[in-house]
Amino acid sequence: MATVNGTMMQYFHWYTANDGSLWQQVKDEAGKLAAAGITALWLPPATKGAGGIDDVGYGLYDLYDLGQFEQHETTRTKYGTRQQYLDAIEAAHAAKMQVYADMVFNHRGGADRTEWVKAIRVKPGDRRFTTGEDTWIEAWTEFNFPGRAGQYSDFVWRYHHFTGVDYAHNLDMEQEQEGIIFKFLGLGKDWAQMVDDEHGNYDYLMYADLDMNHPEVRTELSRWGKWFVETTGVDGFRLDAVKHIQFSFFRDWLDHMRKEAGPHLFAVGEYWNPDDVQALHDYITHTHGKMSLFDAPLHRNFYVASRAGGAFDMRQILDNTLMQQQPALAVTLVENHDTQPLQALESPVDWWFKPLAYAIILLREQGYPCVFYPDYYGAAYTDKGYDINLAPVPKLPELLAARRDYAYGPQHDFLDDPHVIGWTREGTDEHANSGLAVLLSDGPGGSKWMYVGHWHAGKQFRDHLGHRQETVTIDEHGWAEFGVNGGSVSVWVPVP
Repeated sequence: MATVNGTMMQYFHWYTANDGSLWQQVKDEAGKLAAAGITALWLPPATKGAGGIDDVGYGLYDLYDLGQFEQHETTRTKYGTRQQYLDAIEAAHAAKMQVYADMVFNHRGGADRTEWVKAIRVKPGDRRFTTGEDTWIEAWTEFNFPGRAGQYSDFVWRYHHFTGVDYAHNLDMEQEQEGIIFKFLGLGKDWAQMVDDEHGNYDYLMYADLDMNHPEVRTELSRWGKWFVETTGVDGFRLDAVKHIQFSFFRDWLDHMRKEAGPHLFAVGEYWNPDDVQALHDYITHTHGKMSLFDAPLHRNFYVASRAGGAFDMRQILDNTLMQQQPALAVTLVENHDTQPLQALESPVDWWFKPLAYAIILLREQGYPCVFYPDYYGAAYTDKGYDINLAPVPKLPELLAARRDYAYGPQHDFLDDPHVIGWTREGTDEHANSGLAVLLSDGPGGSKWMYVGHWHAGKQFRDHLGHRQETVTIDEHGWAEFGVNGGSVSVWVPVP
């Protein structure tokens, strides 16, 4: 059986319904997704969050509660119960898809008790500097998980396992607390030094910030990782907020996990810095290349190009991206839950450009593409007084099929025009009738002579997306002139 191009899907978004149906939906859809060309599912955090059924999963409360215990006023999570989660993974595996679990290690929220901790405020704009006097605060830092009562782990999280918080229970509730960050004092506490340098030091993000240099923290997270993989059988992890976590931590943690689960355990980190690809390269160096990273700079290029009204120079669409500079470790994407409308990192790619962007991540040789749930299924939600209706991206199923069936073999780039760019894939013997030519334009339509391989000489190619009705005949040297409509993409494939 011929190998198939790997394609990941982020199977959720920020506004996924909190009715507990997602795990069942994964189980029901697994076979269809695999047939469509999806080879792996990135599922949302299955762990209990501080917000109960309303928590997307990033307000982590209990790593061991996968929707099994009555905690934070619910047994199930936003997405369903523990058994439904395990059944969803089993169904994905039966359909020959991998499953990547979303993992949150940076912080904890929804503590069970407060503790008195000596702390000092830091300047929000530069966390390297303190302000005011040392003070004792009542911090929410004791996590004893009464609903779980020690099942799976009797570890209790205490104040010395954290480095800081953004809330003090003993402060006058009328006092403005937004923007206040407390750093804990004593016990040699300080922010981690190997983190992103935004705000001077970006160790602290939210809630109670874990001290990744504390030996008990590292031991418990390693113990949990072994338990989680043995319990769920997942094939890898999406690692949340890695720019805020001691860089050396995941280097060591992944070594441990791959000894336990096998060397092929996949990992991709969220280091969201769309403006500085060098920061991503530096992180890859610090972690010895042990994980992939999402290509945030490529998303930014898509966003800017889509809003430029045809004024973007398409020859630069791959500039300063991981796809261009570190393709083996680039997970490419068009959107995710943080960039969708109404989110803090809102930067949605305009609707007309999305088919072009998906052609780039799905049909080129470089990168591991990730399809976003609303782009495939559509989504409708209300937030902040706005009603958002997102339609499925036109021709996305056809682009997935083109990746599955045709996008193989050596690649030839024709990225030589400000508006009309293209590339070809020659195909392989392993994939019968494979090979393709992609042409896209952010402005007027046009055409381009491109080489698809001399063994295609005499063959006819058609537009797989149906935007162009003519057929193109490959000349004796393996070249042909392919066309594209304005503001569109055409994917030319061999006629059977």
